[in-house]
Amino acid sequence: MAGATDKKATIYFAGNDLFVGLTPSGHAQAIETDSSRSSAATPMELLLIALGACTGIDVISILKKKRQQVTDYRIEVSGERRDESPRSYARLEVKHIVTGHHLSEQAVARAIELSDQKYCSVAATLRGGAEIITSYEILEGSKST
Repeated sequence: MAGATDKKATIYFAGNDLFVGLTPSGHAQAIETDSSRSSAATPMELLLIALGACTGIDVISILKKKRQQVTDYRIEVSGERRDESPRSYARLEVKHIVTGHHLSEQAVARAIELSDQKYCSVAATLRGGAEIITSYEILEGSKST
């Protein structure tokens, strides 16, 4: 695999059931293993964030290229986990909520489709093991509340 060696994340045990992940670009991320303590994100929570961020980056980039006037954008990602170990996600739901002025529903739908089917590498990685359902809502205005 080309370039695999320069993309290494390192995860350090920090004691007390906490880890610190260091990304290949040098950013630190606290990681919790005791979800009841809730002092940092768990690995499965980080997976939801990774999926939402990956698709969001694609969608907002495509909408900018289409000259859509987006004033606010958020992605809500939820997952249903299997009951048996290794409790992986069986289904992930990704909802895009796009606010703007005179947004084209066709442009929004196409941007989401392109991200989901072609560009989002996190979705492509997860798709073999989990069903990914996408939806969207378009709001007219300056900012959602």
